[in-house]
Amino acid sequence: MSDQQDAPPPAPAPTPREPATGVVARGVTEASRWSLRLLVLGLGVAAAIWLLGKSWSLLLPLLLAILLSAILWPLAHVLRAVLPRALAALVAILLLVAVVVGIFAALIPNVANQSGEVADSAVEGLAQVQQWVTGPPLDLGDDQIGNLVNQGIAELQTNAQSIALSVVGGVGTVGATIGSGVVTFLLVLVLTFFCLSDGDRLLPWSRRWLSAEAHRHTTALGSRVWAAVRGYILSQAAVALVDAVFIGVGMAIVGVPFALPLAVAIFFAAFIPIVGAVVTGVLAVLVALVTLGWVQALVVLGIVLLVQQLEGNVLQPLLVGKSLALHPAVVIGSVTIGGTLFGITGAFLAVPVTAIITVILRYVHHELVPDEPENPQAEASNKRKRRVRHPEEEPQPAGD
Repeated sequence: MSDQQDAPPPAPAPTPREPATGVVARGVTEASRWSLRLLVLGLGVAAAIWLLGKSWSLLLPLLLAILLSAILWPLAHVLRAVLPRALAALVAILLLVAVVVGIFAALIPNVANQSGEVADSAVEGLAQVQQWVTGPPLDLGDDQIGNLVNQGIAELQTNAQSIALSVVGGVGTVGATIGSGVVTFLLVLVLTFFCLSDGDRLLPWSRRWLSAEAHRHTTALGSRVWAAVRGYILSQAAVALVDAVFIGVGMAIVGVPFALPLAVAIFFAAFIPIVGAVVTGVLAVLVALVTLGWVQALVVLGIVLLVQQLEGNVLQPLLVGKSLALHPAVVIGSVTIGGTLFGITGAFLAVPVTAIITVILRYVHHELVPDEPENPQAEASNKRKRRVRHPEEEPQPAGD
C-alpha cells in the first residue's frame, strides 16, 4: 500500500508536434495579414499627405496665424484692459509689424556700410586661393588656370540661349513666388486678427452645436493644444534670443562683419530646431573665414559650438523639452519629414504640429485608459516637486 502511495504520478502524454508545413502556412497567413494592414495604413498616410498638399494654401496661413497669435496674445490681453477686443488685436498686430520693419530698417544701413569691406576681403581671399593653387603641391600654373577659365567661358557662350531661357523662367517663378508670399502674408495677418479678437470665444460658442460630451472633449483638447503651442513658441523664442545674443556678442568682439544681421538670422533660424542652428553657425564661420582669416573663423566656430552646447544641454531640455515633453529623436524626425515634404516652411512648422498631434494622442490614450497618466514626464516632475520640502518647514507630530 505504501509502495503505491510513494509511486510518482504518471508522466503527461507528449503533445503532438505541429508539422512544418502548418508552421509555414501559419507564418505566411500572419505575414499576409500584417502586409495588408501596413498597406491600408500606407494608403491612409498617402491620402492624408495628398489632402494636406491640396489644402496647404489655406492650412499654412492658419498654422502661421495660430503661432503668431500665441506670440501676440499676452500683448493683446493687456491692451484689452483699455481697448475693445478688435482694436486691441489690431494695435498688437500693428506694433509687431512696426517692430519687424524697424529691425530691417536698422539692418539695411549696416549691411550697406560693410558690403564693400566684405567684397574686398572676398577678393583678397580669392587671390590667396589662386596663389595656393598655383604653388606647391598643386603647381597648376597661371596658364593652366587661364585655360580652365577660357573653357568655362566657352561653355557659357555655347549654352547662352538655354541659360537665358532658364533665367527668364527663373525670374517668372520668383515673381510668382513673391506674389504668393504677399497673399499668404496678408491672409496670415487677417487670420491673426480674428484669432486675437475672437479666438477665446470659439470654444464657448461651440457649445451650441455640440453635445455635452463632445463639447467637453473639444474644450479639453482645445485648451491643451493652445497651451502646447504657446509653451513651444515662447520657450523657443527664449532659446533663440539667447543664441542670437551670445553668438552676436561673440562675433562683434571678434570683429566679424555683419554681426548684427547674422545675429538676427540666428534668432529666426533657431525656430527650426537643430537644422537652423547648424546652418546659421556655418554661415557665421564662413563670413569670419572670408573676411578675417582661419584663426578668427576657429574662434567663431568655438563660440557657436559653446552656445549650441548650452542650448542643447540646458535650454532645450529646461524650456522646450519641459513644455512639449518630446524626445530629441522625435524632433529630428519631424523636422526631417517636414522639410522633405514642404521645404523650409515644413521644417519650421514640424515641431509645433508634432506637439499638437502628441497632445491629441495623449489625451485620447488617457480617456481610454484613465488609470495611466496623460503625460508621464509632467506627472513625475510634479511628484518630485511635491517631495521637496522647504528647509524652514518642520514635520508635524503624528498626534496632531
